[in-house]
Amino acid sequence: MKKLILPLFCISIMVSCSNERTKMNYPISKKVDTTDLYFNTTVADPYRWLEDDNSEETKAWVVEQNKVTDDFLNAIPFKAKIKERLTEVWNYPKVGVPFKKGDLYFHYRNDGLQNQSVLYVQSKLEDEARVLLDPNQLSDDGTVALAGISVSSDSKYLAYLVARSGSDWNEVFVRNIATGEDISDHLMWIKFSGVSWYKDGFFYGAYDAPKAGTELSNSNEYHKVYYHKLGNKQSEDELIYQDSKFPKRLYGASVTDDEKYLILSAMSASHGNALYFKELDKKGADFKLITDELTFDHNIIDDVNGSLLMYTNNGSPKYRLVSVDVKNPSKENWKDVIPEKENVLSGVKLAGGKIIATYMQDAYSKIEILNLNGSFEYDFDLPGIGTAGSFSGKKDEKTAFYSFESFTSPEIAYKYNFDTKKSEIFYQPKINFNPEDFITEQKFYTSKDGTKVPMFIIYKKGTQLDGNNPCLLYGYGGFNVSLTPYFTPRRLVWLENGGVYVVANLRGGGEYGEDWHQAGTKMKKQNVFDDCISAAEYLIENKYTNPEKLALKGGSNGGLLVGAVINQRPDLFKVAIPEVGVMDMLRYHKFTIGWAWAGDYGTSEDNEEMFNYLYKYSPIHNIENKAYPAVMVTTADHDDRVVPAHSFKYMATLQEKYKGEEPILIRIESNAGHGAGMPTSKQIEEYADIWSFIFYNMNISPDIK
Repeated sequence: MKKLILPLFCISIMVSCSNERTKMNYPISKKVDTTDLYFNTTVADPYRWLEDDNSEETKAWVVEQNKVTDDFLNAIPFKAKIKERLTEVWNYPKVGVPFKKGDLYFHYRNDGLQNQSVLYVQSKLEDEARVLLDPNQLSDDGTVALAGISVSSDSKYLAYLVARSGSDWNEVFVRNIATGEDISDHLMWIKFSGVSWYKDGFFYGAYDAPKAGTELSNSNEYHKVYYHKLGNKQSEDELIYQDSKFPKRLYGASVTDDEKYLILSAMSASHGNALYFKELDKKGADFKLITDELTFDHNIIDDVNGSLLMYTNNGSPKYRLVSVDVKNPSKENWKDVIPEKENVLSGVKLAGGKIIATYMQDAYSKIEILNLNGSFEYDFDLPGIGTAGSFSGKKDEKTAFYSFESFTSPEIAYKYNFDTKKSEIFYQPKINFNPEDFITEQKFYTSKDGTKVPMFIIYKKGTQLDGNNPCLLYGYGGFNVSLTPYFTPRRLVWLENGGVYVVANLRGGGEYGEDWHQAGTKMKKQNVFDDCISAAEYLIENKYTNPEKLALKGGSNGGLLVGAVINQRPDLFKVAIPEVGVMDMLRYHKFTIGWAWAGDYGTSEDNEEMFNYLYKYSPIHNIENKAYPAVMVTTADHDDRVVPAHSFKYMATLQEKYKGEEPILIRIESNAGHGAGMPTSKQIEEYADIWSFIFYNMNISPDIK
């Protein structure tokens, strides 16, 4: 691929947008004569300079864009009321599902508006819990978040990972659980890794320290696995595994509960992994290969009776549980414990001497309890259509915990007794709204090629389906991610004010297994966009809404969805909110962990056919000189998952080419990343802006008391 960059500055014309309420004057975005040659096609990239997030020019551009956006949003007369109501509905205590390690119980708790949830510990469930780790004490503004924890098997130490300003980079610290004080251990440059204890230390994955100034943008390569012994410096850690032949692979290390086996996973994409294991009690033992088929998922649940239980979609698109003989671990010797069934096996846990098998039936949870040999015992009762999760329990104890939530009911923690087969509420939050005021429907609609696609539709009781309701359509459609029912207080302001909220289970997700996922990848990615377009058409045809009251929203891969769909069918939507989106499909793989997404997308360098396919739908490259819905892009300055350059270049292009009367804005959050760990205060601010922008551009004044 040949690249030409000329220092020719071409200033774009000042773009203005006017309607009866607001007159817009957008900042000027400089254009540079930058081109790439892909096979036989020359592609211009005039805003390439915005990829340098450290340059003074880019920083100045961000300041100017944020000023325009802030001025617009702050002029919306009901924004303060929306923020006030969001704060009210957010402000209820939240308690997570307990889990046990050694002789101690742990759980998370948030008193309502704390920026970060706090980790508590207790000896008995009846005892008063004490604070073990309060992430709110790690920064003044809540931008240092807890990214993961691991408790040693003797429950003496807590290893915890922190992320700063939303970055994927983590640091590891170690806390003495009895004293509540940190010891000297401090590890840096951890990424896409947990911590797994073994004896007096733990395994983890890390990169070499990046060059200063490149931490948030450069490609992440040469991941390594180390063992850290407590008290040692990180420079003294033992290198356990690396493979210089494959710089673009991720490695994960985990230890079975009995600390007998070290499991090594190798990934070259966002899904699928090779799998190895090592016997830890045999000094000098080498890793043994279980499978090197990187296109399938392989996850060890635990070891039982001398065999490893593995959850996999290898040979089973809807997943199964197999037993792997450690003496003969190759694929031909795997034995089914839970064979593939009609519904997707979405999770497996061991507790109470049983196997807890969670299935997805049309994107909501069903659970079966089985013996360790895989024999069915009974169906597990759940409160309704929703999502069960966070199962925790020990193999040899009769008590376990789990959670259940729906679109309109917050997460409830349950305690389960395997002897009595009964659940009891361990913690139910007290909330300042009534879930019974809302309805959740599941509908199936027909996509362009005849495929039936499910969607969840949530709205307030009494809503008249007359075609005049404000409606928000949310989608993702990628990376085997399943959109199952979940609760969030930020959705309530929309529902309380007559909004219809829709979650479409587009192809590319995992709701119906690997075949459903693959149907939305690479040269089939257009299926995802067609599914979304058909969802919008269904909502309009069935009188849930109309094009003047329909918004489209999605984040990350869902941001790509929004960008592509409004390019193809801008007539269907009044408002679009692409969040932290992948907008440049020709260059996404050149930044941070972007190369891992090639399994879903393909790359512009694979071959000419793949390039042409990506070029045809890439959001940045398909913006035309025409009217679009009102658009507010959201991104963040510390997003090193989908670098903000995607959103910067997209917005510069859209403001340049847009012909119409709707606002075209970008909201750039500071000291934040891809979304994980964002403090409560920033979430409330962001959604006050999002709901205000949507209502305002639909000419709706919400009745917030």
